[in-house]
Formats: sequence, C-alpha cells, structure tokens
Amino acid sequence: MRDISRKDEDQGQVIDLTPMLDVVFIMLIFFIVTASFIKSPGIDVQKVRTVTAEKTKPSILVGISESDQIWMDKNLIKDNLVKLQLVRLFADNPKGGMVIQVDGNASIEKIALVADAAREVGITKISVSTLND
Repeated sequence: MRDISRKDEDQGQVIDLTPMLDVVFIMLIFFIVTASFIKSPGIDVQKVRTVTAEKTKPSILVGISESDQIWMDKNLIKDNLVKLQLVRLFADNPKGGMVIQVDGNASIEKIALVADAAREVGITKISVSTLND
C-alpha cells in the first residue's frame, strides 16, 4: 500500500519548464544580437610594422601567407582563380576597396599578382595591411 500512495504523490508534482525556456531563448537572442562579426581572409599572418599605417574599413580582404598561399573569404584560392574570385567579390560592393594582409615572409610576386588582378577587375583602392608602432 505504501507504494501506491507514493505514486500518487509523484504524479501530483509537475515542473513547468516554460519560464526556463523563455529565459534561454531571451539569452540566445541577446547573444545573437550583440555578437560582433569580423571579416577575415581565413588565415593569421604576421604583419610588417610601419609608422604610417592607416585604419580603413575594407570590403574585400585578401590574405597572403608565409608559404605564398592566397586566401579570400576563408578559402584558399589558386593563382589562376584570383581574378575570378575578385570579380565576384567586387560585384557585391563595386564602391569598396581591397586590403591585402601579407605575411612578412611572403614573396612580392604574390602581392603583385593580387594587385594586378585587382586593377584588371577595376578595384582602384588597394591597400596593404601593416602593423603600426
């Protein structure tokens, strides 16, 4: 008989999870709204330090790694596809410029390849990202 009365007590206690779910969804919305999204080319590079560096808001970011790999939109781009990728990115924002983030040990040939492709596409505002001392 004892077991029967215990079952009746357990059935009477119900935990309402609705307020907890409301709080969880409110927190989720808060974090989504307050999160800051940063554009990056997909790799970390060691920038060269300069005295005259300026801060700009680029619309196209290109990264060139120490091993001369070219990155755009977090994707590794082959040399022969650089111009095609720049055409696509420039079509999204034709008034924007381009910033090339170059590793200090990258070759000048890769920088020239990207800059030449950008000029052919029609990008006139081309900058090289450096560190400011």
